[in-house]
Amino acid sequence: LPQFFCSLIYCLIHVSQDSPLVLQSDRNVTVNARNHMGQLTGQLTVGADAVEAQCKRFEVRASEGGKVLFSADEDEIVIGADRLKVTGTEGAVFGHSVETPHIRAEPSQDLKLESPTRSLMMEAPRGVQVNAAAGDLKATCRKELHLQSTEGEIFLNADTIRLGNLPVGSFSSSSSSSSSSSSSSSSPSSSAPRQTIYELCVCPNGKLYLSPARAGSTCQSSSNICLWS
Repeated sequence: LPQFFCSLIYCLIHVSQDSPLVLQSDRNVTVNARNHMGQLTGQLTVGADAVEAQCKRFEVRASEGGKVLFSADEDEIVIGADRLKVTGTEGAVFGHSVETPHIRAEPSQDLKLESPTRSLMMEAPRGVQVNAAAGDLKATCRKELHLQSTEGEIFLNADTIRLGNLPVGSFSSSSSSSSSSSSSSSSPSSSAPRQTIYELCVCPNGKLYLSPARAGSTCQSSSNICLWS
């Protein structure tokens, strides 16, 4: 192989057909691009530890069609591949916001959005749609879960809507006994039939509770559930 100990300046370097072009150095290989004034405009350095590129814009294009697969400049980084796959065990970490029109999991895999130490927020000017076509949708939190609509409504549409672990309030025909405890006023006697039908009541502060169903409404704003909530 030819060796050059000083600068080599050529307008074109090519090799014979079906032969590779090899640039080899025991330190690194650097390719520079300069303008007509001799100023450095681009640089590619291949070293033992890293490959570095210094330029205004870096692009990786597909061999067929010239589609941009990856590009980077001072303002943004664009990944133009049809699918971005992150194989690391810790997933992808974003320091700030993530903007995307669609998030989905791999086939037969669950999609999980989680914030272990802070809150999770999804925003869109024209709505956010969460769809689980072949499975369950689960939202859990440690403290409070807020469903808020500033101008519209919250619409629950399902064959069965269940509200678990609702407290059972007491019912008394007189207002004086409405604040008595649930265990003392709602516990049936041994001969009384078992209560199986309840009325869903709402306290003035919005808390839901159950009240034994009667011929008329048994919901009371002075229920022990409302007074102690």
